[in-house]
Amino acid sequence: MMNDSAAATDAEVPAAPAAPPLTGGPVGGAAWDPPGRDRSAPGEPPEETSGGGRPEQNHQAVQAPQAEQIPRYEQTQWPERAHRAEQAPDGPEAVPEDERPRGAPAHTGSRPPSYPAHPLGCPSVREGDEFASLTPHVLLDGYTVGGLTVRATSVRGDSHNWEGGCRQDAMAVTRIGPPEAEMLLLAVADGVGSARYSHLGSHDAVRLAARQLDRAAEGVHAALRSGDDAALRELAGRAVAGVVAGLRAEGQRRAYEAERPYQDGDHSTTLHVLLVPTDPHIRERALLGVGDGGHLLLRDGTWLREGTGDEAVLDTRTEALPHAYRKAGARILRAMAGDVLLLGTDGITNPLTQKDPAFRTHLAAAWGVGGAPSLSDFLWQAQTRAKSYDDDRTVICLWEGSA
Repeated sequence: MMNDSAAATDAEVPAAPAAPPLTGGPVGGAAWDPPGRDRSAPGEPPEETSGGGRPEQNHQAVQAPQAEQIPRYEQTQWPERAHRAEQAPDGPEAVPEDERPRGAPAHTGSRPPSYPAHPLGCPSVREGDEFASLTPHVLLDGYTVGGLTVRATSVRGDSHNWEGGCRQDAMAVTRIGPPEAEMLLLAVADGVGSARYSHLGSHDAVRLAARQLDRAAEGVHAALRSGDDAALRELAGRAVAGVVAGLRAEGQRRAYEAERPYQDGDHSTTLHVLLVPTDPHIRERALLGVGDGGHLLLRDGTWLREGTGDEAVLDTRTEALPHAYRKAGARILRAMAGDVLLLGTDGITNPLTQKDPAFRTHLAAAWGVGGAPSLSDFLWQAQTRAKSYDDDRTVICLWEGSA
């Protein structure tokens, strides 16, 4: 169970009513952007329609290539599978379920969001922002140490997919500290959408946080062993101050090299970190952060959100690094075997805590039963779509094993 000081403040997310069925794949099974479509003006999102949730399309049917034009990959590369396919009856039911493509991510509600479920473009190196042009659409990571299992992904949101913009979220999964005080560091950062270089700020923030907290690892580890919240808050404050100094130094260096003025607000980003000792006998975890997004706990199939007044890790919506923050929120959480700790940007925490019970129910079932999924399954589950939530989405989940 949690600390006495924390237990009284846990707020259970309202119980979800019966959720509508989840469906997956493109609406109507049609391709999103066939040749001849009458495109909207660049930068304008698709409009809702009554005909299935996609922008109006005006195109002619695309002729599929004849069967004989398509080489049979199974015959040339996988003879065993080709033989099995030849022996099986025709139709989709002939393909084993675990070999069928998943298609588009699942969605809540009666129809998917109008945005396409795949990227339509990406920034160009010629546009002058090399970092943005080389930032991948998706990051996927995972790790297992002892009884701890981590799954992590950062994906570009629907609006950035539509506009061809850069993913402004960032994440880090690594180990810090010496062997006797080793911890997993899980970090997420969300570049503020209106800030011109916030994608640089978010990526710098998670890297700098790992560096600063590695230096403070012995102190943080000792604070967790003794349950000393005050010591943790002091160490967290120093670490975040170091991140702020690093963000400014990096931003000023880039501005100097590009011969442009530097402003703090151009690099605004949130930051949230979860520190987990790898010693299985220590069940205390450190949470620290600035800004929206943050931490949720999945326990016994129910999502719980954490917070202790001024030290809340969630709901500091107007705060961002390097300039617009009062202090870093920090606290100790005692985890239990079977818990799933979620750290995420607001692209995942908002639909989990706001008005979409089907979204909560779906991810509670996916991540709260049967242990950690495979990396590919986790990515597909994390991309579950919900109308009105089109931001970048970064989520790291930690499955707690037994001591």
